Amino acid sequence: MNIQKFLISNDPKLYEAWPDVVLTEDGKLVAVFSECIHHKDRSYTRIMLTESSDRGRNWTPKHPLTEGTQNLPYMYNCARITKIADGRLVITLDRVKHGCEDDPDKSKVLLFFSSDNGKTWEKPIETPLRGIVPDRLIELDNGRWIISAHYRENGDLTQFMRYSDDQGKSWSEPIIVAKASGLELCEVCMLPLGNGKIAAFLRENSLKGYDCKKVLSYDNGETWSEIINFPICGCHRPTAGLLKNGQVFITYRFMQGGGGEIWERAQNFMGYLTDLKSVEAKTREGASGRVIPIDYDRSPFADLGYSGWVEFDDGEIYIVSYIVDDAYNKGQIRGYAMQLSDLVF
Repeated sequence: MNIQKFLISNDPKLYEAWPDVVLTEDGKLVAVFSECIHHKDRSYTRIMLTESSDRGRNWTPKHPLTEGTQNLPYMYNCARITKIADGRLVITLDRVKHGCEDDPDKSKVLLFFSSDNGKTWEKPIETPLRGIVPDRLIELDNGRWIISAHYRENGDLTQFMRYSDDQGKSWSEPIIVAKASGLELCEVCMLPLGNGKIAAFLRENSLKGYDCKKVLSYDNGETWSEIINFPICGCHRPTAGLLKNGQVFITYRFMQGGGGEIWERAQNFMGYLTDLKSVEAKTREGASGRVIPIDYDRSPFADLGYSGWVEFDDGEIYIVSYIVDDAYNKGQIRGYAMQLSDLVF
């Protein structure tokens, strides 16, 4: 399989990471990502944007969505971007007080809206959802909005959500999407399947190389199933979506088990091609798929794999992710173009 790689942003003075991308109604790509001092130093953060009018081959210089946070008491963490039914773009973003990642009262989820395909953005709206690393805003076929994030509750890393049936004017009380003693469940990606069904894929953060975890809802997110093992081993930060041919594609960081620092194991960026039967399966044995290697981080300080992707009308998949690689110890934003049409599943 031919995978083309493109430079989106590489600032030698800053660490760039945790991107996402959306395809606008006028055919433009808009990518959002974070810049900071380092993955382990968020004393300065800022959320940046860049655009492409040629399917990700060339990108504009990055420009800011938010203020920089140098000398401020909070940081901006991970942004997600999507397009909703009325054509607006929406960015979800967690703003976190320094040193308070496990304190839900100090981690606020914001929404930014654009009505002109990303040319301008309205001031952020603070939602009642608390937690970090939010998913995209999910819009169901009945018009319901869902936002989700995670935090530690009574010692267990837990995924929460709220829903709105009036386009964000009011929100439900928090709902637990997934929680289990002995598991570290976080960084959900929800995949609406229609008629009230949602599949939610979760990162398991024990660093032991466990399977991706999955839960299912049949009532538009109001209740969730028991946790199901989904056969993507070592799956961090899954990003799932439906393809135009009805298949399902998931991008993720492969985090093998074993010892050593996380940076010594975060070297492989992968894709997983599966189908709706597997997504809806209630057992691990009922699911299958194909693993697709996308990139490898050669740096001794490897760090990669938070990603977003879109599909063009001709079936080309365009992915954004971050990687250290030839930037040595600085994250950079990279794009990938690929066709899945030669894979029959």
